[in-house]
Amino acid sequence: MRLLGPQFLVPKFKRHMLTNKKIAVLGAGKMGGAIIGGLRRADVAPADQIWAADIRLSALESLQTAWGVHITQDKLKAISAVQIVILAVKPQQLPELLEEIWNVIDRSYLVISIAAGTPLGLLQEKLGEDRRLIRVMPNLPAKVGAGVSALCRGGSATVDDLDVAGAIFKAVGEVVVVEEAQMDAVTALSGSGPGYMMLVIESLADAGVKLGLARPTALKLASHTVLGSAKLLIESGLHPAQIKDQVCSPGGTTIAGISVLEQFGLRAALISAVEAAACRSQELGDTSGAQDCCKN
Repeated sequence: MRLLGPQFLVPKFKRHMLTNKKIAVLGAGKMGGAIIGGLRRADVAPADQIWAADIRLSALESLQTAWGVHITQDKLKAISAVQIVILAVKPQQLPELLEEIWNVIDRSYLVISIAAGTPLGLLQEKLGEDRRLIRVMPNLPAKVGAGVSALCRGGSATVDDLDVAGAIFKAVGEVVVVEEAQMDAVTALSGSGPGYMMLVIESLADAGVKLGLARPTALKLASHTVLGSAKLLIESGLHPAQIKDQVCSPGGTTIAGISVLEQFGLRAALISAVEAAACRSQELGDTSGAQDCCKN
């Protein structure tokens, strides 16, 4: 295990777990492309061990140009060439994909799904109870190697399978292991979190513009302030409140601003946003058709 300050304990996954492992990424969208790019940038897997499959030829050609990986519009062809299959399509597209591949996926494959809100039980139902399954919730900063991914394993997956999945997603950022019951919370916090942060950064930049800063200057100040604050938090191991108190001088500017944020309910708004996103994640994984948790 590796320690990132007292609050951040994550497994130390082994790069060698991917030696001679061939990987098919089914779906060449933002996350599929981010995973392939991360594997190549980190030199975790050579290009000739990676396959990308998608119906969109233009997306495939972009990946091949960028990273030199194998490409195909035939998902079954990609599966036949590998040992690890990553399901990187949107949750709404997953049922169709599973219907297409279920009869060629046997226990020899490690199947990794990044479909938000899709439980392991549904994957087992479609692919087989004894299939080796790992569920992962990555986030968009994986595109620049700064993501964070939460992993949980199905009952038939081994500890080595978890190590393999961890080695793949360490190539695009940090990794944590959670119980599946916590995945909706992960989806709502870190999966959706970049969207919340973009709104925060945009709002801070707008404030700078309102006060007379040029837009590029305001945006650079806002984005690097958020980046630097997160880096300081992680590397110091301090609680966020301790860093906040270091910035808040008595009678100073920061405490005046925080007072206004408290008046307008910033904490409550963010907590409610994460709760709403978790509810939507539950809806996406609900096969009963009820989908009414957000109405409570």
